[in-house]
Amino acid sequence: MNCIIVDDEPKNVRVLTAMLAEFCPDTSVIGVAANAGEAEKIISKSQPDLVFLDVEMPYGNAFDLLDRLMPVNFEVVFVTAFNDYTLKAFKYSALDYLLKPVNIGELRAAVQKASEKLRLRNMNKQLHNLLANLKQPNASTYKLALPSMEGLVFVMTDKIMRCEASGGYTVFHMKEGEKILSAKNIKEYEEILPPLIFMRVHNSHIINLMCIKKYHKGRGGYIEMEDQALIEVASRRKTEFLNRFGY
Repeated sequence: MNCIIVDDEPKNVRVLTAMLAEFCPDTSVIGVAANAGEAEKIISKSQPDLVFLDVEMPYGNAFDLLDRLMPVNFEVVFVTAFNDYTLKAFKYSALDYLLKPVNIGELRAAVQKASEKLRLRNMNKQLHNLLANLKQPNASTYKLALPSMEGLVFVMTDKIMRCEASGGYTVFHMKEGEKILSAKNIKEYEEILPPLIFMRVHNSHIINLMCIKKYHKGRGGYIEMEDQALIEVASRRKTEFLNRFGY
């Protein structure tokens, strides 16, 4: 894969270039840019397969640049030193990112994923979703990308009734009655779904707190959802669950 690195720190560029050469021999760095303006010119001219894109850079950030380049015909791996809300937006859109300093194993995994996604060509949908989510002030209106066997399914978070673990997969039960099987495990969704709305009440269940119909007392108790599903509350999560309602 032909790669371009966009980063305003020369040391970061040297380190990433050396890591790609040593640990990702199927890649070739064909261009480097220090800011959004340079990046736009090099990307348009070189037509790379993969762009390593620093989130913060002089004269415009990564998202401004992508807005101008859309639609794109390359894969993107974001590189950032900031572990903040932006990373959650990446996860919502099923996009890869690397935290500085870059870890070798994570770099290899990101390059491998990029190679696989080049064959599926989902990047424009994912980037469009990312840019739209970043403009939303409320995580409850984010759109979540669910990796499925066929590709990606995009759903609004406020349309999710509940999530159910199924081995290493997760079944999403939507308010309209649709079921969607995601290739990711339920732990990943516990970390990214907005905690003010969603709660993991059991090892196998995350629920939308706005969709509860009744709570029945017991050792842990159980919840009756609006779709008539009965969800057990783990005893160790009972207090936290009841505290959500001031009980």
